Amino acid sequence: MRIVAGLWRGRLLTAPHGSTTRPTADRVRQALFDMLLHAPWGGRGLLDGARVLDVFAGTGAFGLEALSRGAANATFVEHDRAALAALRMNIATCQAQDRAAVLPIDALAVPPGDPADLVFLDPPYRQNLVSRAIARLRAVQRLAPHALLIAETARDEPPPAIDVLAERCHGAARISIWRAGL
Repeated sequence: MRIVAGLWRGRLLTAPHGSTTRPTADRVRQALFDMLLHAPWGGRGLLDGARVLDVFAGTGAFGLEALSRGAANATFVEHDRAALAALRMNIATCQAQDRAAVLPIDALAVPPGDPADLVFLDPPYRQNLVSRAIARLRAVQRLAPHALLIAETARDEPPPAIDVLAERCHGAARISIWRAGL
C-alpha cells in the first residue's frame, strides 16, 4: 500500500497484520481521487486547503492521500490499537505530524471540534456505522455546511445517502459521495 499522488507519491504505508483493518486498495483510492478532481462538483479547489476528517481511519490512507494532494490538515479517528500504531507510523513516515491529529476513540464518540470540509468514512462492512457516525458528526458540529462526505461500504450494502453525487463499485467495495447539506 502506498500514497498514490502528490507530495508523498510512492511513499509506502504500513498496515497492521490480521483482518481487523481492511485497507483500501491503491487503485480504489486512485479512482476516488480522480473522481474528486474531475467531477463537475469537484476540482483541485476541493482539496487545496481542505480540513479533512478521516473516520474509521485504519492506516490513515485516505487522510494522508488528501494531505499529500494539498489538504491543510487532517484529523484521524481510530480506536483499534494495532491500527493506531500503523496510523501513527504512517503519519511519521510522511512527516505529517504538524498537519495531522489523531483521536484514539470510537467514531461514535467524536468530540466537538473544527468542522471538516472533506470527510472520509471507511467503517467495518455491514454494521450500519456510516449513518450513525454521520449523526454523531452532525450532533457535535464537525461537518462544514457543504462538506463532502465519502463512504466506503460493502458493494451489497445500500448507499448511505439518498442524493449521492457519485457512486462507484470496485470489487467488494462501494464508494459513495454526497454533500452534508443534501
